[in-house]
Amino acid sequence: MNKAILKVENLKKYFPVKRGIIETLRGEPQKFVKAIDGISFEVRKGETLALIGESGCGKTTTGRVVLRLIEPTDGKIIFDGTDITMLNDEELRPYRRRMQMVFQDPYASLSPRMKIGEAIAHPLLIHGLASKEEAKELVLKMLKRVGLTPEDEFYDRYPHHLSGGQRQRVVIARAMILKPEFVVADEAVSMIDVSMRASILQLLESFKEEYNLSMLFITHDIAVAKLIADRIAVMYLGKIVEIGPTDEVLKNPGHPYTLALIQAVPSVVKRKEHRKRIEITGEVPNAVSPPGGCRFHPRCPFADERCRKMEPAYIEYEKGHFVACHHPIRG
Repeated sequence: MNKAILKVENLKKYFPVKRGIIETLRGEPQKFVKAIDGISFEVRKGETLALIGESGCGKTTTGRVVLRLIEPTDGKIIFDGTDITMLNDEELRPYRRRMQMVFQDPYASLSPRMKIGEAIAHPLLIHGLASKEEAKELVLKMLKRVGLTPEDEFYDRYPHHLSGGQRQRVVIARAMILKPEFVVADEAVSMIDVSMRASILQLLESFKEEYNLSMLFITHDIAVAKLIADRIAVMYLGKIVEIGPTDEVLKNPGHPYTLALIQAVPSVVKRKEHRKRIEITGEVPNAVSPPGGCRFHPRCPFADERCRKMEPAYIEYEKGHFVACHHPIRG
């Protein structure tokens, strides 16, 4: 088993809710959105861990917090054996070169005033890894590497001259130009035409093999996770409810929420005939005041009194496959 390049221990991120004048005058206590509420996981060297779940469950916040793009409220972030949770900007700088992010929205993540070549070269220049001439040469090679040819023409174009798929290739090129060891890919194909998704995933896979890259791949699409991930972590309302090898989680899910997500996409895995189809209703509850006990209990068809009162502990459902549920599905 490969060594973990990233370890997250009891990570939390609470966002304060803005109070109105009346609430302030009354002295009402500050409320918080509990976007991440005590999660632990690891990403091993050379592996891709997919973080999946419905919108609003805390996936994107998790990706940004582990890279210290936003500050955690509590917990530890350990990168390659070093606790980076409390490092200041100067101390964190060497790690920035080794950790990169592919953002969900290629339209918003590129400056409209900066040419494509300048955008990709920028990380090299700010880290002092190349002169302007050297950076341009490296950028031209990277443009060719990601399929943007003729590279000389793309170098001088602006983002608005490119299609969505081309912009996403630029975002990937900008992240990979530093040859990182760990990448967070946040819904990297969700805003790309279906016809282009396979080629973007293949591009990410090629960089993974070339650089022995570790990746946290954030997605709401189980079919995409099946294609790219070595392991899957299922997130619900700020908690990880199941984690394990991709094939094992998809073929033998232990948490009712995971099973419901799989059954919503019949093309992923054919469900076993003896396993009843489950239906979940309603929306994800408010993260300001999440339900007590198991957070999934208001939507779970198997919930009982224990689920409403007691938060479930992780059990090893199968070897390397963990589930947080009082009534894990069997068979």
